[in-house]
Amino acid sequence: MTDPFYVARSSIAKIEGVHRRATLDTGHQVDFGVHGAIKAHFKLDDAPDLPLPVDYVAAAVGT
Repeated sequence: MTDPFYVARSSIAKIEGVHRRATLDTGHQVDFGVHGAIKAHFKLDDAPDLPLPVDYVAAAVGT
């Protein structure tokens, strides 16, 4: 097997409740959590409105 061409490195920290912060190897930080229908379904009224992790995936692939 050959060596990988690229390895993504990041760490994720729990800030509070469902609020998470990812720190990339470059030092950039990204906050994510819940919003909209997901927030309403799980009755997370006190949670801040933040993008879901899947929102970033959808944006990355350009949908």
